[in-house]
Amino acid sequence: MTGATRFLLFAVLLTLTACGFHLRGSSPQDVQFAFKSLYLKAPGETLFVAGLRRTLNTNGITLVAAPEQAELVLEVLSEQSSKHILSLSGSGRVREYELRYRVSVRAYDAQRIDWLPADDVQLTRLLTFDDEQLLAKEHEEEQLYKDMRADAVAQMVRRLNRAKPRK
Repeated sequence: MTGATRFLLFAVLLTLTACGFHLRGSSPQDVQFAFKSLYLKAPGETLFVAGLRRTLNTNGITLVAAPEQAELVLEVLSEQSSKHILSLSGSGRVREYELRYRVSVRAYDAQRIDWLPADDVQLTRLLTFDDEQLLAKEHEEEQLYKDMRADAVAQMVRRLNRAKPRK
């Protein structure tokens, strides 16, 4: 790369940062919710619930301790992970698994008017399997579930961003 090309590339990058360029929706100030406080009703403190709490706090939503204090109640109805055999080799050994992650939620206000009717977030990932790499594949499976939980949290925040009371 010549000196002139490097200088030109540096100048373009400098002008982009100087103009305040950023991706839309990449900062918490870009996300506006129709409510300010939320009660998160969940059967337990799972990794999904913890991630959702953290993300909502980051986006400026006040999480309250009682449903009576909240403008909106978000109820996590169920959360399930499953692993299914997708394909077998000729010798009967597993070659691929399908990992599934499903979260069911609903949101309503103090008058029990649905903002988000009971709905599911369903995610699937494929995991190739090899008996000789057992520890690596277990770690890969854990990472895939972690990524699916993070994706489910992001989808839930986007749905809450669009949520409005249904008449």
